[in-house]
Amino acid sequence: MARILLSQKKWVCQIQSLTKLAGRAFTASALRNLIPQSPNCSQPDIVLHHGANAIPEYNNTQLFLGMYPTLFPYGIGGFEDKTRQTALSFNRQAKHMLNISDCNFRYHESFLFVVLNMLQRRRAHLQTYFAVRKSDFEAVARNLTSVSADVLQNLANRIEQECKISDLTEVEQNAFQLLRQVNTMSTHIPGSQASKIFVRNEIRNYFGYFGLPHIFFTFNPSAAHSPIFQVIYGDRTVDLSERFPRMPDGRMRATRLAHDPVAAADFYKFSYQCLFRHLLGCDFDRQESVAKGGILGCVRAFYGTSE
Repeated sequence: MARILLSQKKWVCQIQSLTKLAGRAFTASALRNLIPQSPNCSQPDIVLHHGANAIPEYNNTQLFLGMYPTLFPYGIGGFEDKTRQTALSFNRQAKHMLNISDCNFRYHESFLFVVLNMLQRRRAHLQTYFAVRKSDFEAVARNLTSVSADVLQNLANRIEQECKISDLTEVEQNAFQLLRQVNTMSTHIPGSQASKIFVRNEIRNYFGYFGLPHIFFTFNPSAAHSPIFQVIYGDRTVDLSERFPRMPDGRMRATRLAHDPVAAADFYKFSYQCLFRHLLGCDFDRQESVAKGGILGCVRAFYGTSE
């Protein structure tokens, strides 16, 4: 049985430079490390670091500096640093780090996902609100202030047991009625059901103002099979002046796509902007159609959304 020691001391070891080793080599090395050097050895085999208090993620400049010392080797440059002369938002700094020439941020195994997760949670915390009818506002406000955690717990248990609504107490019925009267709005959170409804409503508003659309199409460029993506990724051996550029094999292309999702997003943005600019005659800088138009004439308006 392995001995485990809980310690508050910190040390970091990252093996990013050893990614070319086979998985069995890592497994074999881990098994050898479990073998005690001597029968009477009292040193722990595994050290788990912990602290007494949870680390806050809001207004914590040192958070990412401690999580990723290899990305911030000098211990500076954290998010939401109040000592900066010009304020810099979390979102804007994250975009900057993922688009600079130093690819360590975008190539890191977890940095991109942690930043995205924190952005999603912040939007859920700051941009989620309740919406009620104006005629029900007074009653809903009173019920919201009178509902306690115990009432919600009892109501949840009764609903799970499929009890009749008539068997609920008056307080539980008021709480249950709130589910019908209050809608949770999260239109600014990408991927949420409310954001999809918001997009549909905007498209319907376009119909009312501009009329029905003349054309509908799905645009799905494949980064794994595109020589343009290989150049965006950084492959200088791909010659785009050739009609059929030579590209790496399929396995390497798929590996590059998974390795650099930021380059894939840049490729998608570049592709649809080229489509609208050169085929449909849309000027993204001026947000209008060019004078001569495109293959369908002058585009009055369009609406696009990603899945």
